[in-house]
Amino acid sequence: MGEITAETSSADLLVDLIISLDGYASAEGWPGWWGLEGPEYLAWLEQEGEKDYTILLGANTYRLMSGMSEKAAAGGSGFSEDEGASLTGLAAVPKVIFSSTLQAPLTWPNSELVTGDAVEAVTEMKRTGTGPLSTLGSLSLCRSLLTAGLVDRFRLVVFPVITGRTGRERIYDGYPGVSLEMVDSRTFDGRLQLLEYVPTVLSGPPGSGPK
Repeated sequence: MGEITAETSSADLLVDLIISLDGYASAEGWPGWWGLEGPEYLAWLEQEGEKDYTILLGANTYRLMSGMSEKAAAGGSGFSEDEGASLTGLAAVPKVIFSSTLQAPLTWPNSELVTGDAVEAVTEMKRTGTGPLSTLGSLSLCRSLLTAGLVDRFRLVVFPVITGRTGRERIYDGYPGVSLEMVDSRTFDGRLQLLEYVPTVLSGPPGSGPK
């Protein structure tokens, strides 16, 4: 019981982020996707949504996204058609939420609450799981999982904006040193850049160890 065998399946974990050129996840007063979503990017998002990811979220992202999803489903929310479809579609996706403050049962459909340590829980999910895992927002959760060496792919879509003083949620604050091996890249709509890497957490800057 609990012994790892050669037949044990493993679920790859993808950290998936959108980011402004100056390193923010969002910006005050700016629309969703910084107003730069185009047909190629939206078609790619739809294709990604059809993959069998289990989505990992922290409590703050759960509260935000579940509320937005409910508003989009109700209609008249002010979301664009594409934003609304993306948000309402999340209700059908299996989700695991890590929180010590939320209470079960969660109201957003297909949501499982985990109150214990996220790193321990995701380690077990990767050991026993049969499908891929992906984060949604949840910057502190992403940082913890990356620092623990659990992330198999680190994917960014870079939006060509500098949000400056309006920028919110700096993505890389508190990160360890990480080397990145690029495994995929592409451009959407002539302006958005997808960058996908295999990350390796470093114990210090390259060349800083014993000679």
